[in-house]
Amino acid sequence: MADPASSPPQPSWLARLGLAFSAFSAVLGDAAFAARFAALRSGAATAAPTSPPTAPTPTPPPAPTLKTLGPEAALQLLALLQREARLIDFTRESLTGYDDAQIGAAARLVHEGCAKVLREHFEIVPVRDEAEGSRITLPAGFDAAAVRLTGQVVGAAPFKGSLTHRGWRAAEVRLPKLADGHDARVLAPAEVEL
Repeated sequence: MADPASSPPQPSWLARLGLAFSAFSAVLGDAAFAARFAALRSGAATAAPTSPPTAPTPTPPPAPTLKTLGPEAALQLLALLQREARLIDFTRESLTGYDDAQIGAAARLVHEGCAKVLREHFEIVPVRDEAEGSRITLPAGFDAAAVRLTGQVVGAAPFKGSLTHRGWRAAEVRLPKLADGHDARVLAPAEVEL
């Protein structure tokens, strides 16, 4: 008969509820834990281990190196979008006084101008070649910067899922070179009619 003084105190109902939720999450997310839980539940592991089993600790990925880029390229792109599509004018304008047809006509011009800038200064290609809606498998070690997992992400790769968006990657950038002394912060010069 076990000595009551040596047995651990019985957890309260509220503590057991928290344990149940933790165990539920761990069983769903960790196959090794689920196997140990099943063995314990079936009676195969009746003796309490003297020390808790140690799972291998995953090595965290190294912290990304952050670099500070000059704003010139971003400002140059913004200036091109303003010049060809009047993007800044469009986004700074309040649309409450316009009807849907007027907004649609303006949006068409902005869309055409933005598309022109993208065609002339970038080669943009899909990240994935499969058609949207295709079933794909992502192997272990897939590029997590190029593919974002959505939905219920449980376990480890390989992951099987449906491609909802192909993604975009800049294969080439052709921004014009800036002359020395050019103030890239001036996105569109003020206009004065004489």
